[in-house]
Amino acid sequence: MFRRYKLCFYGMVQGVGFRYTAMHAANMYRLTGYVKNEYDGSVTCEVQGDEEAIDRFVATIQSGRFIDISRIDRTVLETVQDERSFDVRY
Repeated sequence: MFRRYKLCFYGMVQGVGFRYTAMHAANMYRLTGYVKNEYDGSVTCEVQGDEEAIDRFVATIQSGRFIDISRIDRTVLETVQDERSFDVRY
């Protein structure tokens, strides 16, 4: 099923290559959306694509070498038509 989620990651998620890992995983699984650091130390990600691919995307991030996720909040969003890439936002 094609879905879009807002994912909020908490834990040791900044300064550990999280955004690079997310971008690499999104490209590997052909997902679109974005990832960005938040001021509170969390990382927000909107990701769109096949639900199974999104689950693999999250698993890939969780297996990151220095990434230590303590919690993930997941919210279903409306899909964005004609979105073609996955970006790192600053």
